[in-house]
Amino acid sequence: MAALSSSLSSVRSWRTAFLTLRDETLNSPPCTALIRLLNHLIFSHSETLIPLAPGLPSHEVTSDMMFLLELARTATDSAGDDDTTHTFAQLSHLIYNVSHRVSLDINSSYWTLMLESFGRMVERVLGQDGRKRVSLGNVVARAVKQCLETLRCLVSVYQRKYSLSENTELLNFLLSIVTYTHAELFCSFSSSGNPLYTAELGKRVPRCNSLWEVQTAAFTMISEVFSRVGSSLSVDIWQSTIQVLKKVMDGLASKHFLVEDIVMARFYTSLLHCLHLVLVDPKGPLSDHVAGFVAALRMFFIYGITNRSQLVYPLASHKKEISSTSFKSNLGGSRKSESGPYRPPHLRKQDLTNMQQLKAQESPSFSDEESSKFDYMSSDSDYSDNDGPAKDADNIHCSKARVAAIVCIQDLCRVDPKLFTAQWTMLLPSSDVLHPRKYEATLMTCLLFDPSLKARIASASTLVAMLDGPASVFLQVAEYKESTKCGSFTALSSSLGQILMQLNTGVLYLIQHETHSGLLASLFKILMLLISSTPYSRMPGHLLPSVISSLRARIEEGFSFRSDQTNLLAVAFNCLTVALSASPSSPTVKDLFGAELCRGFDVAQESSGVLSTIFRFSEPINSPTISLEALQALRAVSHNYPEIIVVCWAQVSSTIHGFLRLASPEVPARSWKGNVGNVLPIGEKVITAAIKVLDECLRAISGFSGTEDLFNDKLFDTPFTSEYCRTKKISSAPSYGSENLAVTKDEPEARRSGSEQWSEAIEKHMPLILSHTSAMVRAASITCFAGITSSAFSSLPKEKQDFVLTSSINAALNDEVPSVRSAACRAIGVIACFPQISQSAEILGKFIRAAEINTHDSLVLVRITASWAMANICDSLRHHINVTSKRCSVDSKVTSQLIALLIECALRLTKDGDKIKANAVRALGNLSRFVQFRSQSSVLYEQADGIGLSLTLNGAEKLLARDLEDSHKDQSALNSFQAAFLEDSRWLGRMVQAFLSCVATGNVKVQWNVCHALSNLFLNETLKLGDMDWTASVFSILLLLLRDSPNYKIRIQAAAALAVPATVPDYGGSFSDVIQGVEHAIENLSSDQITPSSFRYRIALEKQLTSTMLHVLALASSASHQPIEDFLIKKASFLEEWFKVLSLSLEETSTEIEAENNCRGNQKKVMISRAIRSLIKVYESRNHLATAEKFDKLATSKP
Repeated sequence: MAALSSSLSSVRSWRTAFLTLRDETLNSPPCTALIRLLNHLIFSHSETLIPLAPGLPSHEVTSDMMFLLELARTATDSAGDDDTTHTFAQLSHLIYNVSHRVSLDINSSYWTLMLESFGRMVERVLGQDGRKRVSLGNVVARAVKQCLETLRCLVSVYQRKYSLSENTELLNFLLSIVTYTHAELFCSFSSSGNPLYTAELGKRVPRCNSLWEVQTAAFTMISEVFSRVGSSLSVDIWQSTIQVLKKVMDGLASKHFLVEDIVMARFYTSLLHCLHLVLVDPKGPLSDHVAGFVAALRMFFIYGITNRSQLVYPLASHKKEISSTSFKSNLGGSRKSESGPYRPPHLRKQDLTNMQQLKAQESPSFSDEESSKFDYMSSDSDYSDNDGPAKDADNIHCSKARVAAIVCIQDLCRVDPKLFTAQWTMLLPSSDVLHPRKYEATLMTCLLFDPSLKARIASASTLVAMLDGPASVFLQVAEYKESTKCGSFTALSSSLGQILMQLNTGVLYLIQHETHSGLLASLFKILMLLISSTPYSRMPGHLLPSVISSLRARIEEGFSFRSDQTNLLAVAFNCLTVALSASPSSPTVKDLFGAELCRGFDVAQESSGVLSTIFRFSEPINSPTISLEALQALRAVSHNYPEIIVVCWAQVSSTIHGFLRLASPEVPARSWKGNVGNVLPIGEKVITAAIKVLDECLRAISGFSGTEDLFNDKLFDTPFTSEYCRTKKISSAPSYGSENLAVTKDEPEARRSGSEQWSEAIEKHMPLILSHTSAMVRAASITCFAGITSSAFSSLPKEKQDFVLTSSINAALNDEVPSVRSAACRAIGVIACFPQISQSAEILGKFIRAAEINTHDSLVLVRITASWAMANICDSLRHHINVTSKRCSVDSKVTSQLIALLIECALRLTKDGDKIKANAVRALGNLSRFVQFRSQSSVLYEQADGIGLSLTLNGAEKLLARDLEDSHKDQSALNSFQAAFLEDSRWLGRMVQAFLSCVATGNVKVQWNVCHALSNLFLNETLKLGDMDWTASVFSILLLLLRDSPNYKIRIQAAAALAVPATVPDYGGSFSDVIQGVEHAIENLSSDQITPSSFRYRIALEKQLTSTMLHVLALASSASHQPIEDFLIKKASFLEEWFKVLSLSLEETSTEIEAENNCRGNQKKVMISRAIRSLIKVYESRNHLATAEKFDKLATSKP
């Protein structure tokens, strides 16, 4: 009863105080009277009222607190400075304590009221007018801190769902707090004048520490807002936050120092964590802020590491050479000095608490209890065994700040990697990477020397982010030059070269000595990206061999972490594969391999060399993961250094056969090395990798360089274009060097062609895998046949040739798996280009049937390779007919039905996807080159009556009426040929219609193939091109592509096609349009907007346009067409200047070319002279004698 009475009395006293206040303020007393009422009735009794709050209803307490806020806001609007400060402090204290005892019922209007009231009072006490009052003591800072803690309690403790608008209001309030306190702190620091004094100011003046703690709390709460609703915030509020953060970071950078104590470390950590959360989800451009952020963030790289003895760093000799002994001793010494007796994490936290209490006694700002509420240091994981015991809180907080700064660097990089490349020179070393420099710290400084494992891991992650993405393109301009050769100005290419050199040096050093498995994995990732991005051909020659040798040494040394040993070894081999795949291949690496071969490499000896290491780990007895990665490395050697692998064929064959033999069904499974007792079969991925090594080695040995070039006649080459032919890089072909260590001209042809190795593979390896149960294995085995060369195939015995052909055809026709059929079609497409294949009607028939059947497959992958094979078969037919027509004898028995089948199939495929359509157009182009068209008059697009098709063979016609089944009979004595009329008479019109349709609907590759196909069609001598109804449309399409296509390769091919017709009648009524179109292209070539991908083709386009222009001008005089003559008269001045420039360029070239090129130069002169003479005739016929005389002088002048 007494307790109840006491409780009622307590409630009565609370209600009496607030009811009295409400009554006294009904008449709106003046602010001075209002402040007296607040002090007399409420604030003077705060300590009594606060314990009473839990006994009252929550809604009543909430209403009373909001009423108090309204009154205080009204009172302080016009109160004096001291009254405002006192009221704000008392109110903050009361609401802070009540909110931690009672769950206030805050609705949206109450939330707005609270933020507005706090905001106006904070502005009064911290704004421009209130700055002088802050120096009176710690009262204002404590009040602001309590306001923040009250808001934080309302948001986080009571778990109320706050809307986006409410969070936005809170964020604006917090940003204003940061702005006011930053201005006050900046003013205090600026007034100190002395940096040393400023550095110690926070330790000697509690007020400054208090303000830093206010900012710490504000940034902590901003971080929480972004964590909750960051993705939903508006662009404006995000940009406002960035501006505030930029102002604070610029203030830090302008002071050029960071204060190292627990209060400032907490502030830095909260600031940087906030910056991280804002940068993670950017809502606007950061280009104007990146440089400033980076300048400030760099200051944190060695924050808290004031003593060089705290650095874990390697020592280098005076010659700057790596000394592993000194590194290990310093590494061990440093870590040993920090280690001491082991203490578990919970005891380390107790030590930390004691240290905080000592700090609190020394710095009378806020209590440790209050400060810790905004601290990011409560996890046991912060006290990692690898970081050593927590000596004091300063070291822990400083390391957190360093990690947070490095993470922000990574965030900036991820926002815009391309823009961030401008900061590389600020963040990465250009010299002496193994020597720590306190005032020029870089990310490599953190990675190499930071005593905190987390900081080193964060540095590694940031380097990965920087090297990934567009950096690989950006770094291709790098070129290493010694610093003494750079002069006073260092070009960007030289700076990047020096940076790459230091990165390679530092990362390789760490890989040799790092003992933490997680960090070591990150280092391998860095090295992998670094190797991929470094243009080693522009770096010192010893760098790439050093990378390869260092990786081999680390692989041989192994890894002490039993759980991660396999993974780390696999990653190391992956790095080695990337290094061996670096393009172009390195002569010094080739010398490294050559030296090992000269010594005689021994797989059993660990110290033998790189090849020995690769072969040893490639053996089947190793773990599947390791074997797989080692085989990838071996494949890289075969591809990039084919001359080396020729010598190693016996070892390659033995290793591959070991895998294939163990994978065959009749051989029992064997246990892997290191897994004794666990019997594991060889996986299909490992077998496939072994087959791909075999494939690459056979390609290297037999000299595979892509599909055989059958025509080799360079149809459209002219004296102006032949010297600018670009060599096409075939990705599946090995990278052959200018020298061959193992093959010479004196060796037998069988060895040079690789027939011995192919025979061994066909006899020893292929039978074990062609019928394997795994489709992946079967596809890889069939793909091997796509790498055989014509010389290797022809030198094989007949039974092995039949084995290759039969295996490919059977797989294409009978295998149920699409990927295997696709691989078989690719092999057929390669083999069909061999000259000996095109002479066999039986084989060609089977090839055509296999390709045609697979063009109906439902999978695009199969149709692409099938259409490619079909186009190659048409190439083979065209080549064979061109060659045999000159000999007047034919051995092949190709029937008209086969030609009809190919045409119909190609026409059908022109309606498929772009990749298939391009192959179909190429096939039609090759067919249109050699098929004879008869009765060509009045040919329409949809109908072409009276048109027959026959094979043109040196003007004679041969009827090929035999079926494929009878093609093996002896018909070699045929010397005359009859016409083979085909059933469908509309093929020509359908072909042209398909070409025009593909130009409109196809991609650039399709359009290029259409131009090439039309060139082939124009070369058909039996086609009266000028009489065709579609001639004007065809030339219009070519002129449109020449004028408007952004792709220079298409424009080149269109210009080449326009130069194919040999006479004016062949152009039909389009000759005038062709002359004007070509002239327009030449005149406007200099004003074209060139894309980077087309720039390398500009010269080739210019040469092709020159050749086409000379061709059509040479025909102009025979046209006798007034519009043409009028156009040439109008353009006489331009043509005169053009010929002068052309003759001048020819004169300059003639002084440089060798004697063997004189023939081409003479041909150019003939073409120029013929064109000028034609123009002279035109001008003379129109009585423009003065113009004709000018051109006559050009013709008689000798270039």
